[in-house]
Amino acid sequence: MPLLCVNVDHVATIRQARLGTEPDPIVAAAMCELAGAAGIIMHLREDRRHVQDRDIDLIAQTIQTKFNFEMAATDEMQAFALKINPVTVCLVPEKRAELTTEGGLSCAGHEDKLKKYLAPIHAAGIKSSLFIDADPAQIKASHEIGADYVEIHTGHYADAKTRSEQKLELNRIIDGIKRSQDLGLKVNLGHGLNYTNILDFANVPGICEYSIGHSIMARAIFVGIDRAVKDMVEIIRTFVD
Repeated sequence: MPLLCVNVDHVATIRQARLGTEPDPIVAAAMCELAGAAGIIMHLREDRRHVQDRDIDLIAQTIQTKFNFEMAATDEMQAFALKINPVTVCLVPEKRAELTTEGGLSCAGHEDKLKKYLAPIHAAGIKSSLFIDADPAQIKASHEIGADYVEIHTGHYADAKTRSEQKLELNRIIDGIKRSQDLGLKVNLGHGLNYTNILDFANVPGICEYSIGHSIMARAIFVGIDRAVKDMVEIIRTFVD
């Protein structure tokens, strides 16, 4: 059964708007777990725009499910990952001016560099995931790098303006899922998924996890985190009924 992992970065974004102490993403993470989330995601950006070092240290100590640490492929983040020992690290691209991650990591042409970068992480028993577009070259490179997972970027699908454009992106993702699985990669999906568009993946086999943050936290403003998470868990559960 595919699982739901919840990204709580947006809780930290609200906190940082006032540079205060609330709302606390650690509390939010615990509430997500209690509501049925199978894992928690946090992205410690180099510019520390939302999640802070303190958050990562605390989540590593308190999490009861699994922690997916999103990070750029830098020496600083590698050291952080080795210190906190998450279940999984997910390498993502970062641009200083972007509002959110705009596309997948460029793996093709950087296979040796990324394989070397992940070597101490793998040696520590930490699983690796690469956040990539559903592009055959990036999928092949991810396999050559030795990643355990790929998280296929669903943002272009989510942002599509017409149904025909959306179907084109959906077919590209579905093809990418199959290509990845054929190479032995486990597949997660994430970015821009919400309570409506996720239904297009109901009949797609072999997806391990859905990584969702923004739409859950947006709904939580109106119905609370408990209800927002439970609603998404229930949707995903129906995929295998």
